Amino acid sequence: MSSTDQSDQKPTHATFADVSRSYYPTLVALFTATLLISNISATKGVAFLEDLELALGPIQVLPIITDGGFFLFPLAYIIGDVLSEVYGFKAARRAILLGFGSLILGALCFWILVALPAADFYENQESLEAVVGVYPRLLLAGLAGYLVGQLLNSATLVLIKERTKEKHLWARLLGSTIVGEFFDTLIFCSIAAGAIGIDSWSTFFNYLIVGFLWKTLVEVLVMPLTYLAINHIKKREPTYQPPADAEEKTNES
Repeated sequence: MSSTDQSDQKPTHATFADVSRSYYPTLVALFTATLLISNISATKGVAFLEDLELALGPIQVLPIITDGGFFLFPLAYIIGDVLSEVYGFKAARRAILLGFGSLILGALCFWILVALPAADFYENQESLEAVVGVYPRLLLAGLAGYLVGQLLNSATLVLIKERTKEKHLWARLLGSTIVGEFFDTLIFCSIAAGAIGIDSWSTFFNYLIVGFLWKTLVEVLVMPLTYLAINHIKKREPTYQPPADAEEKTNES
C-alpha cells in the first residue's frame, strides 16, 4: 500500500490521550478535597468537657478547646506523608501548591457567592455567611499554617529517608508529623485565636497544645493504615524501584 493510500485512511476510533496508571493524581485529588472540607470545618470552635475546669499553671487542660476540623485535617498530613515517601519532595511540593491554590480559589468563590444579591425567596443568607463567609484573619491563618506545616512535613520526611532509605518508616512518619503539625498549629493558632473567640493565654495554650497533640496522636493511631497505603502504592508504582541492596520492607522497625 502506498503512503498516499495510508494517509487517506480515516481512523476507526476517536483519539484520546492515555491516562497514567499512577496513584499520584488520585492522591492529589483526595489531598485537595480534604483541605477544602477541613478549612470550612475549622471555622467552628469546639469545646469538650465544658462543664469541667482543670489547669496546670498557665495551661488550661479542661475544657478541651479545638476547632471543627480537628477530626479531618490530620488526614491531609497522612496523604502528604504518602506523597512524600513514595514520590519525593518535588512531587509532594507540587501537590501542596495545588492545594494552596485550591484554598485560595475556594475562598474567592465563597466571597463572590456571599456578595451576590440574594433573591427574595432565599432566607438563608445569614447562615450561608456564617458557614462559608471569608474571614481574612482565618483565611490568612489557614493558608500560612497549611503552607509552612505541609512543606516542613514533607521536607523532614524526605531528609530522614535520605539517611534511613527503606528502613524505619515509623521514624519518618513520626518525625515529620511532629515538625509539620507543631508549626502548622502554632502559626494557625497565633493568627486565628482572636478571630474564633480565644481571649486568654490559658485558652490559647490549651488550643495550641491540644491541637498539636491531637493531630500527632491521630497520626500515630492510624500509622498502621499509613504503612499499608505506602506499601500498597510502592508495590504498584512501576517507577518506584529501590536499590537491590535495600530490599527491606517499609514496615521494618
